[in-house]
This record gives sequence, structure tokens and C-alpha cells, in this order.
Amino acid sequence: LETFLLVADHGSMAEAARRLGITPAAVAQRIAALEAEVGAPLLLRAGRQVQPSDAGRAILQQSRRILGDVRQLGLVARADAAVGELRLGAISTALTGLLPPALLRLAESAPRIDLFILPGTSPEIYRLLTEERIDAAILVRPPFVPPKTLEWQVLRQEPMVLLCPEAWAGQDVASLLRDRPFIRYDRNNWGGRLADGWMKANRLAPREWLELDQLEAIAVMVSAGLGVSVVPDWAPPWPEGLRLCRLPLPGTPPPMREIGLLWPRSTPAGRLVARLHEALR
Repeated sequence: LETFLLVADHGSMAEAARRLGITPAAVAQRIAALEAEVGAPLLLRAGRQVQPSDAGRAILQQSRRILGDVRQLGLVARADAAVGELRLGAISTALTGLLPPALLRLAESAPRIDLFILPGTSPEIYRLLTEERIDAAILVRPPFVPPKTLEWQVLRQEPMVLLCPEAWAGQDVASLLRDRPFIRYDRNNWGGRLADGWMKANRLAPREWLELDQLEAIAVMVSAGLGVSVVPDWAPPWPEGLRLCRLPLPGTPPPMREIGLLWPRSTPAGRLVARLHEALR
């Protein structure tokens, strides 16, 4: 089942083989054995990709639940100890900024926790959390009220700032947004929606040029003189060698991007999540 889900999620037997540390032939054998047991073909080739058949789509969700239940057996049996696998989703700036020192503390205080980290955007990892495919998520505060079954704890607040090349730092924010090319932080990201909302509230119509979902790439392009951008002042490290300025946005207070830990209130991995939260604080 685990092999089938990896192939279904990534559309590739080769990628599933790489993640499992086995050969593509072994992946194919596992799929053939599962299909023989189920009694129906579960995967279909579509060009270079592999997609679930109707039968494969029919068993996707139940397969995830079965694997989740099996994994939770160990957590339930050892509920009084910080032992077991913790599956964490995290946005890219948390992976490089918040997590490294926290993981060092976690490794020292709870060395028997096996951590699996899945990177992604906030909407992506929020979906994985609600589908019970991960135990906790470090992400931007959702632009809606999460269900009461989830617990939210703020880890960091980041003011939105204007990035501009050093050579343009003498101009005010409104002039830079009006006169220079604008590199937009992707509005599909919840942080990007904050920037968009601030500009709309201030009736600013920048000269749109690019829209990107990677903050580090935006910073490099601004440093190269390709434009300006409104982004959160995220936790270091930033790319090396940047020649740019971070200008505060006019208005009090500036919009804030909140980064926090989100997890189900009732979960067998609760003790492990609590140890992670303690390390992050």
C-alpha cells in the first residue's frame, strides 16, 4: 500500500523507487502483487506518467487511513514516551530559519523521535494536515479560522517590507512601487495575499512584471536590479551577497506574516508534537 500511494502521489515508479531505496522493478513487483490481491488494475500509464485507474482512485483514501492506523498503533502503545515517527510539513523559510536550531535541541532532548519533514507551501501542507498525512505543520497563519479540532501556536511574527536594490534606497516606498517593475510574491501563498491586501488597501497599482512563489529567488532578482517587491522579513539566513534594502511599509502597524505550529488537538502523536513545540520555543 505504501508503494502504491507513493506511485499515485508522484506519478512515477522511478520516483517511488528512489524514495523507498529499491529498484523500479521491485516497485513494479509490489504493485503487481497488490493488484493480484485486490483483483483489479490499480495504475495506468499516461505518457511518461503513471496515474491511478478507477479502481486505484477508489482505494486511495482508505489506503491512507489503513497506513495511518498501522503507524498509530506504535504511538498508542508507547503513549507515555517520546518515541516514534513524527511527520512534519514546513514552509521553505521555516526549514532554513526556525527549524535547524530547534531540531538540534529536539535531537538532544528526545533522540528517539524519528522526524520526517515534508516541504511545501502553506496551502499544500495545510491540506496534508487535514488529510492526516502529516502530524503537524509549520506554516503561515491561514486566512480563515481553522476548525476547533486544530491547535495553533504562533512561533514568529514577520513584518512585511519593501525590498529594493541599494541604488534605489533613496526613493520612498510609494514612488518605488509606482515607477519600478514589481516582482510579486505569489498570491496563491497566504503571505502573498497579505502583500496584495496591503497594496489594495493603499490603492497602489504597481507595474506588474513577475510573480514568484520563492522568497529567496525574489530577493536575488531584486538585488540584481530587476525590480522591487513586498515580502515578509523572514528569518535568516538570506542568500549571500545580496545588495538590497528592506524599507518599512508606511502605515501603523505594518501587515504581519505570522508563522506558527498547527496540529490536531487529539492525535496519538501529541506527545511528540509537544516536544517539537518545546524545542521550537
